[in-house]
Amino acid sequence: MDVPLPHLDRPFDYLVPDTLDADARPGVRVKVRFAGQLVDGWLLERVAESAHPKLAYLEKVVSPVPVLAPEVAALARAVADRYAGSLADVLRLAVPPRHARVEKDVTATDAAPADAPPAAPVDGGPNAAGPVDPRGWRDYPAGPALLRALTAGRAPRAVWSALPGEDWADRYADAVAATVAGGRGAVVVVADARDLERLDAALTAVLGPGRHACLSAAAGPARRYRAFLAARRGDVPVVIGTRAAMFAPVERLGLVAIWDDGDDLHAEPRAPYPHAREVLLTRAQLAGAAALVGGHARTAEAQLLVETGWAREVVADRATVRARMPAIAPTGDDPHLARDPGAASARLPSLAWTTARDALRADLPVLVQVPRRGYLPSVACADCRAPARCPQCAGPLGLPSAEGVPACRWCGRVAAAYACPECGGRRLRASVTGARRTAEELGRAFPGVPVRTSGREEVLATVPGGAGLVIATPGAEPVAEGGYGAVLLLDSWALLTRADLRAGEEALRRWLAAAALARPGSAGGRVVVVADGALAPVQALLRWDSAWFATRELAERRELGFPPAVRMASVTGVADAVADLLAGTRLPDDAEVLGPVPADEGRERMLVRVPRARAAALAGALHAAAGQRSARKAADPVRLQIDPLSLF
Repeated sequence: MDVPLPHLDRPFDYLVPDTLDADARPGVRVKVRFAGQLVDGWLLERVAESAHPKLAYLEKVVSPVPVLAPEVAALARAVADRYAGSLADVLRLAVPPRHARVEKDVTATDAAPADAPPAAPVDGGPNAAGPVDPRGWRDYPAGPALLRALTAGRAPRAVWSALPGEDWADRYADAVAATVAGGRGAVVVVADARDLERLDAALTAVLGPGRHACLSAAAGPARRYRAFLAARRGDVPVVIGTRAAMFAPVERLGLVAIWDDGDDLHAEPRAPYPHAREVLLTRAQLAGAAALVGGHARTAEAQLLVETGWAREVVADRATVRARMPAIAPTGDDPHLARDPGAASARLPSLAWTTARDALRADLPVLVQVPRRGYLPSVACADCRAPARCPQCAGPLGLPSAEGVPACRWCGRVAAAYACPECGGRRLRASVTGARRTAEELGRAFPGVPVRTSGREEVLATVPGGAGLVIATPGAEPVAEGGYGAVLLLDSWALLTRADLRAGEEALRRWLAAAALARPGSAGGRVVVVADGALAPVQALLRWDSAWFATRELAERRELGFPPAVRMASVTGVADAVADLLAGTRLPDDAEVLGPVPADEGRERMLVRVPRARAAALAGALHAAAGQRSARKAADPVRLQIDPLSLF
């Protein structure tokens, strides 16, 4: 039943009346009477007998279309157990809301006589006659073998580190085509709509039109539900999409794949907060399917898959990497610093400025990555350097535009008459410079050069190959025709100094994604990172060796006892509610309880840490304790998260 109460997270038996016998099939939406109310539910199974002597009747079959596939139902149960959640919450994520008009159109199409020839079966298509051309994977020694295994119907598991300048969408299309050639289906998950468009175009070119479906919440209810039904009915062998596609029903599943698994967009913000990577890996395990985890950077979680032997790495040799990568230099090694030590604090050091100038003179585009959007997202007192705060809500003040009127970033109130509470000063200075202000400054520094911005307001997909400046926030970098002549990575401190366990990993991921858009060094491509070259993430960038950094990161987390080396759960709520839940939890003997630490809105957070072998016991104990609290109708809610992205 679709009831968000942990103590009701179990199947219930109902009698099926004769009038609903034909429509009451496993997987359909139903309505049942429970505790005097009519509630939604899913029909999971039809059986002849029940252990309960007295049963109520099924009230209604909402739709005769069995939208919940048995494989997806089993996956949803496994995900709920993995994340200490309830099956109803996971099914709410797995199956999109019903769209009656779309369902009616699809049913009418089935009933109408067919004038056109039937669609090709799953193992049809242009690649069914022979193996997929492996030339796109020839730079990776294990790449052709991966395609052969997929075509042969085997289940290889791979962690792929993409080369600089690699068209990752084409490589994923090759892997999907090989899977389809072997008579099986595939599910591929990407982080955002722009990546989805690239993969959509690549698959259309390889498989042909109408051979795959795109699942994304941004597509709207009707289009999303139509694509879901196409997959559920077996009309298409491949489903791609954002994290909404991780539960997509695909017949004879042979491959699950995810691109850039370190992107936080892969983490579901709704309970029980599953991560697309973990859902897909669980799905591969249950279905005996192949798995492909790819990206320019490698996460500690992907490295753990390699070190435990669950997956094999697919990487290029070092000679190929050096030939494909651009020339990368940190500003900390700039020889001008010896003559002008003050240049170390400059936002655009001379090395970065000359690199951009040389690329523009060569009629090549320049990409400038700025971690913050806006104009001046954060300001401080010009006299005492105290951060400027809103007098009403104490939120940070910023300058949203060049007019110079400070406004609160939390409540939006304008603070035109701001006075520093520390020294009484009224002058403000920038403490953080955003992408819009950077575009304005560089436009003045290089007059006559076109300046384009790509960020939340407008994300550019591509830019022309001539001279021009592109100012982009991380994740919004457009692809330049022929590659960028220079890539400048500014304000590295904003990424590296975050109070986050994954700060270094995230910084490297952002840098590699931008640097991969540059031309090779032999063709004049250069990358400048405004950072100290001795830092580990910068060293990994200079050598283009994210596997080394992931190995180092995982080793440090093992030593400190942080995920993914261990399994950790966070319990967040008011102090009394957190204490109540933990007091009723039968934790494993080797569990460690850490905290409390302050959380938002007057709540606190406790962390529970166990070895990975005890992960199932921890999740089960927390879910049982949450069920006891809901059965007692405890007033204050408690939020449970397993392996949260942010621990602090």
